[in-house]
Amino acid sequence: MTTSPTNDTDDAGFLGRLRAVTREQAAVLREVSLAVDADPGRLPGLLGTELPWQRFAGLPAAYNPDPLRVDGHPVHLDRCIEQVVVWEELARADAGIALGLPGPAMSGFVLTELGDAEQLDRYYRRLAEGPVWTFFGMTEPAHGSDPAGMTTTLTPDGPAHDGGGSGLVLNGTKRFVGNGARAGIGVVFARRRTGPLGVVAVLLDTGRPGFSGVPLDTIGLRALQLGELRMRRVPVAEEDVLGRHRSATRQGMWAATRTFNRYRPVVACLALGVAQAAYDYVALHRRDVLARRDGAFGEFGEFAGRLAGVRAMVLASACAADRDPSDGTLASAAKLGATRLAEDITTAAARAFGPGARWEHPLLDKWVRDARAFEFMEGTSNIQRLGLAQGYLHGRLSDDLAA
Repeated sequence: MTTSPTNDTDDAGFLGRLRAVTREQAAVLREVSLAVDADPGRLPGLLGTELPWQRFAGLPAAYNPDPLRVDGHPVHLDRCIEQVVVWEELARADAGIALGLPGPAMSGFVLTELGDAEQLDRYYRRLAEGPVWTFFGMTEPAHGSDPAGMTTTLTPDGPAHDGGGSGLVLNGTKRFVGNGARAGIGVVFARRRTGPLGVVAVLLDTGRPGFSGVPLDTIGLRALQLGELRMRRVPVAEEDVLGRHRSATRQGMWAATRTFNRYRPVVACLALGVAQAAYDYVALHRRDVLARRDGAFGEFGEFAGRLAGVRAMVLASACAADRDPSDGTLASAAKLGATRLAEDITTAAARAFGPGARWEHPLLDKWVRDARAFEFMEGTSNIQRLGLAQGYLHGRLSDDLAA
């Protein structure tokens, strides 16, 4: 049973209760925020005791004994509209830790789109053993996430690793992969043949020979522990190829596009959570700044309205993603607005405390660093502008929204 509403008129009340429950339970993330930022390796040791990760993992009911509950009933976060409410509150406490928690994340969207019954069960049973991190391997060192330039390959190589049939091997490198070095299972995209339909998604256990994950040193969202995945003749079976029962037009990049469209509202809500956290900090410690309408701090008078407007956009984009994951127009608008707002508010918040603010207020310093990371997640602002332009030209945006 779930408290998820069955029609739009129920949404406001349900989402409000969901937000309140999440905010209360997410407070523990703030308590360990600076410690994990200083040493991301501490995060796994906090799970199960200080961080109730299963409640926020978004695992299906059959695999999750401890889901989030609203009014006593389980909520499994299987809708984007639920995810953006929950993840905004998690990010308001600490975005890096929220992203660093175990669970399906982006790879789960790909499994939903392409996985058969056996693959879904294999994947979620592995996560239910938990805590188990997952990865989404798309970006490459030299070509980013451009499928035309993808150099990771899936090629034939004799007997399969588990016996029977023809085997395959995976070769390539992926970079800037969230939780990559600590992941136990995930999805990697590789080129199986030339042409636009030659990219496939592979369900991969990181314990296979030839696979290694190396953490990268980053400035922001350090708890996420971005990593580089290196694959050298990693054995793969046909049973690991996602969507092999589908036509070539409904496999790798088709699923990746739908995943990006569903995940961009989540990235937007994460940026919004960081922006709200910085605003709250100023409101708590420098109420005089919020009241001023002149000079360098007059901008704070506008931030409350901008926060409300971006939140409405994020919710609208999540509803659109639930209705049609093939259309990412509103998702692009939400990410563009939220990313800009996070950078504006965190910068203004640090300025409000004067010289030395980032030394004297380490949370402000962290939010300034974290806010810059969202620009590079699921497409930069220029890419989002292109998505908005295409959506407008194809009639997927109203004139008022486009303006």
